[in-house]
Amino acid sequence: MIPSTSKKRPRVPYNRHSTVSPTTSLRSSASRSAGLSSTAALIDSFPDKTISENSKKLRRTSSHPLLSPTPSSTTSFNDLTTADVILRLFLDPTAPIINVSDSLNSIDNNNQPNVQIYLHSPILRCAKYFSALLSDRWQHSKENPDSAENKIDQYLIPLKLGVAPGSIEVHLSVLELLYTNDFTNVINSAAVALDILPVALKLLFDECADYCVKYLEAVPWSEEEEKRVINLIPYLREEESEELLARISPPKYDSCEEMLHGLILAAIHSSSNMAFVKAFVAKLLRDFSSRDSARRVLEKAFETSLKIVKESLEDYSSPDFRGDHNETEAIQRLNLHTAMTNGRHLLWLVERMIELGVADSAVKQWSEQESFTADLQRAFRDDAWRNIVPGFPAVLLRCTCKLANAVASGTILAARQVRMKLVKDWLPVLIVCKDCALSSMLPSHKSLYLELEDTFLRIISTLPMSDAQVLLQQCLSFSTRNVEDCPHLFTAFNTWFRRATNQPQGG
Repeated sequence: MIPSTSKKRPRVPYNRHSTVSPTTSLRSSASRSAGLSSTAALIDSFPDKTISENSKKLRRTSSHPLLSPTPSSTTSFNDLTTADVILRLFLDPTAPIINVSDSLNSIDNNNQPNVQIYLHSPILRCAKYFSALLSDRWQHSKENPDSAENKIDQYLIPLKLGVAPGSIEVHLSVLELLYTNDFTNVINSAAVALDILPVALKLLFDECADYCVKYLEAVPWSEEEEKRVINLIPYLREEESEELLARISPPKYDSCEEMLHGLILAAIHSSSNMAFVKAFVAKLLRDFSSRDSARRVLEKAFETSLKIVKESLEDYSSPDFRGDHNETEAIQRLNLHTAMTNGRHLLWLVERMIELGVADSAVKQWSEQESFTADLQRAFRDDAWRNIVPGFPAVLLRCTCKLANAVASGTILAARQVRMKLVKDWLPVLIVCKDCALSSMLPSHKSLYLELEDTFLRIISTLPMSDAQVLLQQCLSFSTRNVEDCPHLFTAFNTWFRRATNQPQGG
């Protein structure tokens, strides 16, 4: 679930390079303090996890003179000689204060709970959080102009930090960015941007926050980084979060199914690296979380391919001879090639549906093909297909065999009528294919025919005896020259006769 973007940080118009006089600050303080204080409280409520240990890797630039107007042309970050603000960052208020210049290595290791740095109020005002605090400072100065603190024109600003490791280092980096504006070199990874963004939002440092958001829009994220982005989205304005949300929010409810369907079509229609593409898409389907979605997209592709095969066979079986003979022959060839190509698609789809346990609908549709199987019988009795698509019968019989095996093994629990129709419609096709291939049967085809014979006989054994009696008589063609080579046929007939001679229980 993506967090809503109802909580938005207020933006106050300001001039990035302007300095603020005490009088101006006093006039604007009352109108801004309420909104800024509430926003600061909101951002202060960020969970500690929004600042990760990755902050140890932050690259802080060396101090450079700020290019915007400052109290002095040599103003730099943590410059005691020109500073008019002492800022205390603390994790533990009871720990001793340590100056940044005295313990830079310790700070980089994030072991120090308190840090004191020397800054400049005109630069701090670029962050509206400090702008509000400094406005209060001018009020304090007018109330007590003779205090020692005002005489040195410095004011201690406490800034409470979370206890997450690395938080001081992140805050120091953001404060230095107020001086350098060197966002490009400092914010150099998604992890760094995610560390800095909460602090920039907390201090209302809009320029830094905007850069972090734009950076996150443009770069890839890890799964953990994506979770952190989602946690921060509620604190962004609607227009800021729009691009981030677009990356992780589906445009419509069925976008996953639309994507899966597109991948399936790409796999079955791929002309290069077909095996690799099919294997990749098959794994995606296996790992996909919603079995119902996988079922729907596979059924949709199955229906489409089956329809094309049926239409192509129908056109082949009932050709229009009104045109030129050569043209008619070319069309017939095209019809067979189209049927063959989509037959291969059907076989791959059937394998995926059985693998995922979602082939119920496919079995039912395959058992309702009386007209289609009649067209197949007419086509296979004609020798024309042998030189055009010699493997076409085997492709369709493999589809039949896989679906029938799933029914016979109980992988698919098909109704009695479905089981009966499956054998009734496809048994004649098997018989025709065997008769046509007797003189030149390939070993692979022979094993396929035997497997399908055995599967049909197993399904027949699940039917009422009246249905089994009719279908078994059609299976006599399964017999061979050596009667010992067809034990499956003997078993099926012996089973039927044993049941026929049994006395009903309680009779």
